[in-house]
Amino acid sequence: MRTVATKISLILLVGIIFGCNAVKRVDEDEHLLAEHTIFENDKEISKKEVYDQLAQRPNVKLPLINVPLRLHIYNIAKPQPDSAFYAWLHRKPKREERLINFLSKKQVERLGNSYVSFNEFLKETGEAPVILNEEKAEKSAIQLKAWYWNNGWFNAETDYKITKQENKHATVDYFVNTHQPYILDSIESRISSKDADSIYRKNQKESLVISGEQFKTANFEDERERITSLFRNNGLYHFEQDYISFDADTINTNHKVNIDLVISDREIQKQDTSYTVPFKIHSISEVNIFTDYEYANRNRPLTDSAQVNNYNLYSFDEMKYQPEVITDAVFIKKGNVYRDKDRSLTYKRMGELRTFKYPTIQYMPDPRDTTGTKLISNIFLTPKPKFGVTYNFDVSRSNIQDFGIGFGGSLLIRNVFGGAEIFEVAGRTSIGSSKDAADSEDRFFNISEVGADVNLTFPEIAFLFNTDGIIPKSMSPFTTLSVGVSTQNNIGLDKQNVTGKYSYRWYPSDELTHRFELLDLQYVRNLNSGNYFNVYRNSYSRLNEVAQNNRDQVNPNYFEAPDPSSTDEPDLSIPSGTKAFINDFNNNTFSLSREENRITRNIIERRNRLTEDNLIVASNFNFIKNTRENIYDEEFSQFRFKIEGAGNTLSLLAPLLNLEKNSQGNYNLFGVQFSQYVKLETDFIKHWDLGQKNIFAIRALGGIAVPYGNSNSIPFARSFFAGGANDNRGWQAYDLGPGSSGGVNEFNEANMKITFNTEYRFNLFGALNSAVFIDVGNIWNIWDNVEDEASVFSSFSDLKELSISSGFGLRYDLDFFVIRLDVGFKTYNPAASDKQWFRNYNFGNAVYNVGINYPF
Repeated sequence: MRTVATKISLILLVGIIFGCNAVKRVDEDEHLLAEHTIFENDKEISKKEVYDQLAQRPNVKLPLINVPLRLHIYNIAKPQPDSAFYAWLHRKPKREERLINFLSKKQVERLGNSYVSFNEFLKETGEAPVILNEEKAEKSAIQLKAWYWNNGWFNAETDYKITKQENKHATVDYFVNTHQPYILDSIESRISSKDADSIYRKNQKESLVISGEQFKTANFEDERERITSLFRNNGLYHFEQDYISFDADTINTNHKVNIDLVISDREIQKQDTSYTVPFKIHSISEVNIFTDYEYANRNRPLTDSAQVNNYNLYSFDEMKYQPEVITDAVFIKKGNVYRDKDRSLTYKRMGELRTFKYPTIQYMPDPRDTTGTKLISNIFLTPKPKFGVTYNFDVSRSNIQDFGIGFGGSLLIRNVFGGAEIFEVAGRTSIGSSKDAADSEDRFFNISEVGADVNLTFPEIAFLFNTDGIIPKSMSPFTTLSVGVSTQNNIGLDKQNVTGKYSYRWYPSDELTHRFELLDLQYVRNLNSGNYFNVYRNSYSRLNEVAQNNRDQVNPNYFEAPDPSSTDEPDLSIPSGTKAFINDFNNNTFSLSREENRITRNIIERRNRLTEDNLIVASNFNFIKNTRENIYDEEFSQFRFKIEGAGNTLSLLAPLLNLEKNSQGNYNLFGVQFSQYVKLETDFIKHWDLGQKNIFAIRALGGIAVPYGNSNSIPFARSFFAGGANDNRGWQAYDLGPGSSGGVNEFNEANMKITFNTEYRFNLFGALNSAVFIDVGNIWNIWDNVEDEASVFSSFSDLKELSISSGFGLRYDLDFFVIRLDVGFKTYNPAASDKQWFRNYNFGNAVYNVGINYPF
């Protein structure tokens, strides 16, 4: 019934969209601009940058179905809603009287106001019809000609043709005849200042205006910016872009352009007199840093000072910072030439310290200098409050937890030891409800989790030796020491989790981030392993079925007491019956079928792995390259690579430390077998901006973790899973794979993963966006202790087990984050025994994913 209702709703929606009259709000003497097309040398083109020149565009249409949805929404609104409402109110005798008796006169007036407000909302959400404007068509032709001129076609000709149709639609065709383009020939320079001329010639090979290339105005603008940046980063403190001009000669040059770069001297205005002086190279003669400046202190005397590494530090009160830490964050140095980038680096580094507000950096002529080339730099730092407190609250749901409420808070302390360190203490607690809790006691909130984290961050690489030669201060290095503990009660197997990290991060460039975790420690202790089969019900059901099928071989005491009122066979008791049955199986007590043996071995292997305690001592390195300049940049790429190794040092030291071995012959540390593996992960994301809020995005993700030495499997906490809001959206998280096994467990994970995602995003109206997507991927077991052929990746032929989902979604943009709803359909399911393509491809079997921000 639900599926039928959904289909009826879709049919009605499609009928409304396609049944709307697009020219409903177009007057008789007007025409709706339906299409526009540009022909370049008689060939239709689709270049976004060319269409951007047009002064008038048709109403925005939804991609794929080519429907102007926002126009239809606008047309639904009444032009004069207040008059329309009162006309409806008085259309039938006594309608107003009956409504007033039923609601009240005041409520009827509010009903009218709501009707007006709703129509205004429709107008604002929608888009008014774009009425053909011949003046704008002519303007578009002129702007097209200007664009082609700016790109080297100086003799380009443009024209347009308007076609008006009887249905009040119109189309405009634009015609461009480019003729022969102009090519850059000779490029000469006339620079008045000797210092400026010397700097330019040393860097002339980096010029963006190159002989032999087609003339483009944009290249000249970029060259002006390059020269300005070059000069201001080589000592020309007073230089501005306005001093640069280009003279172009095209007379009798046979479509060649001869360029003269002209840079005049600096102009100085004094009262009614103006004169010019050559640009000179300025250098820094003194750097003064005020560590506790506030506007209220401006007239107070300085009471404390220090001199370190040619820096002068001053304080209005007792200095609270180690001078070396402050000077390490300042890239303006005494004796160096003036450079804009030194000031920018100082701004950036001071912001990263999270200790000071945005600093003020000023330059002034040195009054002691007679050459007029020395500058004094004054840096004013305003400390942030010593303490900062934040709180958070969240509501959650997971595969085990039906409903949960979380509370948290953190305390931040700045400059703990006087070295601009940041000390953070965070605590969190949550309570929830779960039918799978170990001890529900008929309480609604029957599970809980409590945790705390401590972080200490240093603004340097804290290592055994100085690393400035490898990782200079300009790369913004940080060291972080963190410790975390958490405990779960009555949820799953009940866990205690202890983590510790000693990590470094630095930024070699604006696009690159490096992070090296020298020590990544994690200890997981399971407190309630006997509850395993209460939590993992699928595993229990399969084990119980095997036991019931072989009741003649199984001790009757392993089953629960029979229910006289029921005809069903009694089930294995938990935990005593399941434990005894597994012990007998391991001792070869039973004679099971081959398939039952396989099922039981898989269940036991998984139970052992998920109930064993884990000790992970690892190191890892992250390489991230992100070309995105800011949150508004919609065309960028991102690449992430991570390599991790665990247990290698312990494995080498184990014989020397005479560590004990367990029954499997593996080493234990503090009574726990430590993990040993190597793990590789890579993730590539690419976004293309197609214009008018249309984005095409792709992602390719892969990972593999190989156990060896002291381990034959990967810890659950470091394994891969598939499905969910940010992965293969046709499956819930942890429901997909491994391989073609069909996701028979509650939490399906493995040690190899491949994922591909594509998504086309477009705007519906206002802040509401939409997307269509295709997700491909799966997880497998490889080179570990899993033997199930359906779960194992044994050859490249297993790539046919890549699962495919497709669907669509809505995204509401709140500026600071995006609320996302995706509807995913299983398009190809390799685990399906019969029809693998488009099986149950309907809304009744769809997966609805709610998330925050975009999936990739």
